[in-house]
Amino acid sequence: MSDSTSMPEPDDTAAAASGATAADAPVAPLRSIRQSLGAIVLGFEVIVVFLAALVIWGLAQGGVEGSLPSWVALAAGGVIILALIVTIGLLRYSWAYTLGWVIQVLILASGFLNPAMFVVGALFGGMWWYCMVTGARIDRERAAAAAQWKEQQ
Repeated sequence: MSDSTSMPEPDDTAAAASGATAADAPVAPLRSIRQSLGAIVLGFEVIVVFLAALVIWGLAQGGVEGSLPSWVALAAGGVIILALIVTIGLLRYSWAYTLGWVIQVLILASGFLNPAMFVVGALFGGMWWYCMVTGARIDRERAAAAAQWKEQQ
């Protein structure tokens, strides 16, 4: 509902005073859907890996002969968590997606320490795969639509 007596937005007043138009304003590049979905999956994985490391550490406290020392579970979990957080920040580079796949394989391989991690690794690996495929498809479609719109201008 537009009213001719409505007050202009503060941004409109500043743009009108400077003589700038909306077309002159710098446009920030859109964030890749693939990057956003990857960051979401890795962010949730940080929480799950933290909890899984605590579970594996707690189970190792029993002192079963031939098992890993209990501190190894916490150290390995901490390294994977750090790798996940760093990868989230690096997703703007194309090689970081390969790093994401490597981390997915490491989490799946942690199933040898606790068989439940095979399920967790498979679930997150599947989500990572889906987000990579779907995100790339949406980014391609969005780029094609933007190019078509630009041609029409």
